[in-house]
Amino acid sequence: MSALGGPGPGNPLGVRRLRIVVLVKTNAGGMWLLPQVEELRHRGHEVTVVLPRGAGRLTDELEHRGFEVLASPFDFTTGRYMPVGLVRLRALLRRLRPDVVQYHLIASAYAVRLASLGLPVRRVHMVAGPAYLESRLVRSVERFMWRLDDVVICGCRYASSRYGELGCPPQRRPVAVYGVDTDAFSPDATRPDQRAKLRAELGIDQNAFLAVMVSYVYPPKRLVHSGRGVKGHDVLLTAWRTFRRRHPDAHLLLVGGGWTAAGEDYRRQLGERFGVAEDPGVTWVESVPDVRPCYAAADVSISPSLCDSPGAAVEAGSMGVPSIVSAAGGLPEAVTERSGWVVPPADPAALVDALDTAYRGWAAGTLVLRGRLARQHVLASFDDLRAAAEVADIVEDVAARRR
Repeated sequence: MSALGGPGPGNPLGVRRLRIVVLVKTNAGGMWLLPQVEELRHRGHEVTVVLPRGAGRLTDELEHRGFEVLASPFDFTTGRYMPVGLVRLRALLRRLRPDVVQYHLIASAYAVRLASLGLPVRRVHMVAGPAYLESRLVRSVERFMWRLDDVVICGCRYASSRYGELGCPPQRRPVAVYGVDTDAFSPDATRPDQRAKLRAELGIDQNAFLAVMVSYVYPPKRLVHSGRGVKGHDVLLTAWRTFRRRHPDAHLLLVGGGWTAAGEDYRRQLGERFGVAEDPGVTWVESVPDVRPCYAAADVSISPSLCDSPGAAVEAGSMGVPSIVSAAGGLPEAVTERSGWVVPPADPAALVDALDTAYRGWAAGTLVLRGRLARQHVLASFDDLRAAAEVADIVEDVAARRR
């Protein structure tokens, strides 16, 4: 076991110094991990991050910050070599001898649970997005597999309630959000001319009512939502046709390319189906170096997912932009009655009604107040530093429990 740490700059409270391994199935996304590992290191713990092999934005940022990053011997795929990958992952965990393994995303959870069976280690599963819990098959598996976790930290209340339905007691499914950097994602963090600059670069009228959706395009899954794209791009594009006929001065900005080749194929299918390339009222950009100017240029953000974490609505709210979200997953937790709107999922007509209401607020000049209230809500409930401290508290509490 790890040595006891005494009080000092790296361990101000004298909490036992822990060896913590954090495992994630992606090295491209997952930037929400950074404040959590920074907080654990700040408390004096030794943190090693295990990610898929190869270059990636997350790998680069962690190494830049001085974290030890190791390549996962398990590639998070099924097939004939899966048992070999699990054996190698188990060997890596035995060599690292962690007190706690913390894992994000469900594929990571299955890998660690199986690879660490019988090892003297605490397991902390953190649920980034609850979409997998919409699958009846996955729920039937999770009804038993969650019992291998010492704690399931849920990134939203919705995920916690779903695990409650699977028999997980309240003390083993606490809620701790992933959060957002409210200093970086702030109306004051972008230049005053950013709104006009981005609109000019994208050819969007400076006086248009601008709605934005920031999301990767994920391919339809057979196991959830009858093979529909989970992010709800088709719902929004259907609603937008009706809405723009009523309001020709409105413009839709979609930000995000396809996640994997299958996601990009689906994005192209959506573009063709809805005639995006020929529609002067829709602009779709695959990637941007920084999403904050997109929010700064927008009047309202839309998250029409069929199931999701609070995600983009939290980023938008932190930037002072109100959101329209679907009543799915943790999305309703990102808004209040005064800071945004909640509509039924997969309901284009309801989405049109919400867009009409937002448009009227924009025309009357009252939408700005909703944006201010959105930021207040995010500051109170989704600040990433406060959230990271809550996660670290849970990890330390789990490590302190007697076996």
